[in-house]
Amino acid sequence: EATAEKHAGDNHELPVRIVYNCRDYGAKGDGKTLDTAAFNAAIAACAAADGGVVLVPPGRYSTGTILLKSNMTLLLEAGAEIVGTSDLAQYEAFVPPKGNPLAELPPHWHRALVLGIDVENVTIIGQGILNGNKVFDPQGEEKMRGPHAVLFGNSRNIALRGISIKDAGNYAVMLEFTSDVEVRGIQITGGWDGVHIRGWKDRPSRNVSITDSQFFTGDDGIAGWFWENTLIARCTLN
Repeated sequence: EATAEKHAGDNHELPVRIVYNCRDYGAKGDGKTLDTAAFNAAIAACAAADGGVVLVPPGRYSTGTILLKSNMTLLLEAGAEIVGTSDLAQYEAFVPPKGNPLAELPPHWHRALVLGIDVENVTIIGQGILNGNKVFDPQGEEKMRGPHAVLFGNSRNIALRGISIKDAGNYAVMLEFTSDVEVRGIQITGGWDGVHIRGWKDRPSRNVSITDSQFFTGDDGIAGWFWENTLIARCTLN
């Protein structure tokens, strides 16, 4: 069920847009039920209407890959926590373009809990939590790393504001061949790397700002290769 409402997140009120509550599509938020299908059904309905807000009310939602679509906002209310399932079969991956080192990595390296492929105009906002759940993979990087928490591949006009990301199975935020990105006021704790920006020599990632954020990570805080016009300001890194 979709409703037209206003919602606020990160103290920035969103314009009136159609709101798709994930619970109206079957999400339980009980920490036990796998809610992946419900989330993706809400997002599909949102996409079919040319965009809107997918609302995640308070609860603990166990999921595999949540597939984002263009022209949408994923709004995590305070008390909402999306938790990655330990079942590796529930994750999907981005396939990088051929001709660069990223394409040479095993396909499963590009898995993510929240995944946007070939999307634009996407925002993840709110006071809730994305919890990678320290998902372990003996076939992963360093024979232990699992899926990334958030990955955008070949995308543009992306924003992450206000949310917390904790215990990512691999990187917290991976931007592959993605430009025009705002990361503002987020907190990353635990897990491995923080924000990584990865373009290539003939296709750099451009116009990325990372501001007013906190990084308490187990590996690199902010890193990557082949990026242009990047601003990092007023951040705390451990």
